[in-house]
Amino acid sequence: MAVKERSSLDAALHELATVAPGAPLLALGQTVFWDEPMKAGLAVAARRLGSPIRLVAGVHDTDYFAKLPSGKHEAGQFKALPHNDTTTKGLWSAAGEFSTLFGSETVITREMLHAAGLRIGKLGAARPTFMDEATEAWGWRGIVSLDEHAPITKDVQLKQLFQVCQSTMDWAIDSTLQSLSGMGRQKAEELANDLRAKVCDAAEPRTQTVSEFYQRLLPIFYEFCANAPVDIETTATSELLRFNAATCCSSRFELVNLFVDQATRAVACSAYDEAIRGSSGLYELARFGTGAIPFDLILPEHGRGTIRLGTRGAVIMTATPQFLTFKKPLNSISELAEAVERKFGPDCVLVGKAVTLIGMLAPEFVFVFHEGASSYVKYSRALHRKLADKGFSIKMNPILRVKYDAWDALKVCCSWMKLPDPFQRAFGTEEMCAPSFSGRWKEVAHEQESLLATLAGLRRPIELIRFLDRTQGGSWNCLAREYEGLHASLGSLQRSLEEIRSQRYALYDEIRKLRAERLRAEREKGDHFREKIFDKPHTPADVAERSRLTHEVEKIIHSGVEAQNRMLDLRHKQNALLQDEEVQRIHERRRSIEFEAELKRLRLIRQAIICSRGLIQANLRPSAWWFRLVCPDGLWFRETVDNAECYTEPLN
Repeated sequence: MAVKERSSLDAALHELATVAPGAPLLALGQTVFWDEPMKAGLAVAARRLGSPIRLVAGVHDTDYFAKLPSGKHEAGQFKALPHNDTTTKGLWSAAGEFSTLFGSETVITREMLHAAGLRIGKLGAARPTFMDEATEAWGWRGIVSLDEHAPITKDVQLKQLFQVCQSTMDWAIDSTLQSLSGMGRQKAEELANDLRAKVCDAAEPRTQTVSEFYQRLLPIFYEFCANAPVDIETTATSELLRFNAATCCSSRFELVNLFVDQATRAVACSAYDEAIRGSSGLYELARFGTGAIPFDLILPEHGRGTIRLGTRGAVIMTATPQFLTFKKPLNSISELAEAVERKFGPDCVLVGKAVTLIGMLAPEFVFVFHEGASSYVKYSRALHRKLADKGFSIKMNPILRVKYDAWDALKVCCSWMKLPDPFQRAFGTEEMCAPSFSGRWKEVAHEQESLLATLAGLRRPIELIRFLDRTQGGSWNCLAREYEGLHASLGSLQRSLEEIRSQRYALYDEIRKLRAERLRAEREKGDHFREKIFDKPHTPADVAERSRLTHEVEKIIHSGVEAQNRMLDLRHKQNALLQDEEVQRIHERRRSIEFEAELKRLRLIRQAIICSRGLIQANLRPSAWWFRLVCPDGLWFRETVDNAECYTEPLN
């Protein structure tokens, strides 16, 4: 995909004035506690640049609330959880995400641990639950619904959620404050308390919905983070996409019309299936049932469900399916709106699934996405282009992408920070000033990636232990010397075992030869008996020969018995060596040191990923409220926004 050259915000705004004149910016997010309020900087900078562009901050309240991946369900309850690669693998939480300073939703996956050489099986055998903590994303919590069927965010009452929301926000803020030191810590605590008070005030009355609560919080968080008044409009997708006879002719439902009109439905559905083919987690429409289109209806008292259209009716796949009837096949979106309003009233909402939602609002708004946000954009673009190829082109405003470099921008801040434990070894200190962190973090991230590559190459325990001795010091020097001594002792044992094994192999050869000789001797004895003795006159010489042949067979049998006895004796010696108490002690101690080394490798891997990939992710999508606590004068926030890379990205 080709995108326009990255430019400053000024240039991007000038471009938008030409390609999307009058279109407001749309900052649509599911939570206010993470990176969404960073977009306040766009509104402030636009005013400073003299741009008349408007910023609409919306709550995406028509999506399902995050659901507990597994475990016991509790109706109407919510819980804040970490994200790991075991018990919460696959967790998706967007309506309530929190991260502490430096934290991000960077799960240390099993694949990452394996790639860095960790002997997962060895650790798992001794500590079956070690992967829970080992893979947990550092500094992140997400709120999930414990209901068996997760509710839509707009239908969640604040009284159900506020306690867990408040306690999780306190965790994120308090752990951030613990990472600050010096004169700035007191000011940060004052600001944090002020923010907490405003959140509590906005939570009254508790009878409001979470959507209404978040809409009240939007201007509070925007102004708190920007340290300045921010001119924004607030809304929610449940308002933007309200669907009835009066709203259905809006450009917001132009894309939907292609899937509703009987004349264009088949072509539109085919374009959708083609656009998502080969994706992960997106399904062709047939998976939703006959007649399904990639849009859902939210019906008062019934919830959200996929729309399935027939020639004389429709099914809305809510928890209890709802039905519509038509006198004739639908020819327009207005006919669907009339039928929906007639049965369910004027307060229904028609919302696109992941791929089609963007195309509903892009004709009117310019979406603002942070770098890396919304992985569905490429499929939305593919859909719009395939529709255009089939003769159904809809003008879409481009996306405005914003790429931050938050850690580099820390150079303008004079605050001091106490580094959390995972960062201390990588940065080589416990406390440092913001400019030092700014100047060092990229080098640290590179060093930690190199460390991961080095750890991956340490396949033998002795290699890992020697590496820890060279790089970690402390007790690893003693452990390395002890391990080398144990290794030498076991080397002597191994030599003795090898000698016994060689003798046994030689005996195996000797026994095989004796068996062959016995068969030969017995055959000769039998042949002689039949030729010279049995029913034949025989001489004393014949008898003497038979006696000699019998003696030879007995001699070979005796040699075989002696060989078997020597073999048994060697086995006893081998078992005695292996079962010797001192040898057992050496083996046990050796295994203990190897286990300690693997535990240390695990900690090094975890810290390396947190200090490289985790920091990079947090750099691109930081929690907006960090900026005011770390740098109360607002310089860090302004520097981050002023130096952000902004560019437009086409949607068709």
